[in-house]
Amino acid sequence: MGLNYIDGRWVAAQSGATFERRNPADRSDVIGTFPDSGHDDVEIAVSALIKAAPAWAATAPERRAEILEAAAANLESNAAALVDELVREEGKTRAEATMEVGRTPMNLRFYAAEAVRTTGTTYPSPGEGLVFTVREPVGVVGAITPWNFPLNIPSRKIGPALAAGNVLLLKPSELTPLMGQRLVEALLAGGLPPGVIALVQGSGKAGAAVVADSRVDAITFTGSTQTGRAIHAAVGPERRSQLEMGGKNPVVVLEGADLDKAASLIVKGAFGLSGQACTGTSRVVAVDAIHDDLLSRVVVLAQKLVVGAGGDEGVTMGALASAGQYRKFLDYVQVGLDDGAELICGGTPHDDNADGFFVTPTVFSGGTPEMRIVTEEVFGPLLVFLRTENFDSAVDLANNTEYGLSSSVVTNDIATALAFAARTKTGLVKINQPTTGMSMNAPFGGFKASSTQTNKEQAGESMMGFYQREKTIYLSGLA
Repeated sequence: MGLNYIDGRWVAAQSGATFERRNPADRSDVIGTFPDSGHDDVEIAVSALIKAAPAWAATAPERRAEILEAAAANLESNAAALVDELVREEGKTRAEATMEVGRTPMNLRFYAAEAVRTTGTTYPSPGEGLVFTVREPVGVVGAITPWNFPLNIPSRKIGPALAAGNVLLLKPSELTPLMGQRLVEALLAGGLPPGVIALVQGSGKAGAAVVADSRVDAITFTGSTQTGRAIHAAVGPERRSQLEMGGKNPVVVLEGADLDKAASLIVKGAFGLSGQACTGTSRVVAVDAIHDDLLSRVVVLAQKLVVGAGGDEGVTMGALASAGQYRKFLDYVQVGLDDGAELICGGTPHDDNADGFFVTPTVFSGGTPEMRIVTEEVFGPLLVFLRTENFDSAVDLANNTEYGLSSSVVTNDIATALAFAARTKTGLVKINQPTTGMSMNAPFGGFKASSTQTNKEQAGESMMGFYQREKTIYLSGLA
């Protein structure tokens, strides 16, 4: 049975309420029961964190780094078990789970190094005085994290928050509570003082309680744009928020492009993680000259994907994460048909896997800018093709969305690639690469409705800045 971690103890929810998490690939497989927390649990957790904050802020950066390094080593020593649990809890394929479990310790080590690199700045000053800055922790950080990368994304928030000297409350998704617990266990095994971190499990009401508590100095969130907007409004101007939200990511393919390469990277971006990635490819904008040829190649590759339980041999696309994701996907297939798009392949439950939330990789053609499958984030394995005349109209179509997370162009012409990079309105720009995937030491974040566009995730100085306050000190007149 899962538990909350509050004030150095593993505890049930104050109300005694619980919820159950089952394997989305096999609904008879119970992962566990977990606390269904609420306002009272959050209030106790935040009060305990406030008590622990001064001692952790005063902890030497070298010691913070040692703890993050030790936590990373603990995760690595338990990697095989974590892969198995992640496959069961989320529905990922084994290859996808292995990649995430391997990357998470790397994130913690990256921020362990950042802990000892934090510096202030000295400024020229008239007279004999001295003007300089110091950086100090923000205080209590609330991290509300998604289910699609339940180890990797929390580690990108926990790592810099702890490295900067903050205390932290983690509220993981109710779809992947076990992974949240495992991450906290690894940090404690690495030597993190018991009161420095809290884990509160539960649904949206627990997350809302974290946001509503004015003693939480900063909120970092990854999830839907709708939820992110609500968080931003609730946090207000006095506190900090960092929000990474939705995407409707295009791949633009132009005449002269390598169509086999284009088809391969489109399929990888659209159907990896069963389409459940904020950077996943959901639109293809192709010029007339190559549209039909590219479409046929993508369909061939999509139909070769093997759908099934992530732990089974040879499976290349796993289950959707929940009944809600399953219903939402099938609803959007019907929306696409009703709006007049042409269903080329997929769009149905996967009948060979009736025990889980399995669907077939889905490709529509005939997309137009006003269609909902073109404008709204589906968060599932649904791809729509749009036809266009030339580069200029292709860029216009790619930019015709409220989102601005990731985009890609496939071209053999460097001038075209650079022109696309200059004109695309996304925070991530890929050239001859999938819209998914990023370097851990590079800034991650979007434009428009994809992000608050404040401090970006992943990169060292940009990310650390969110978790630190800068204080300017004027010094003069000492004997």
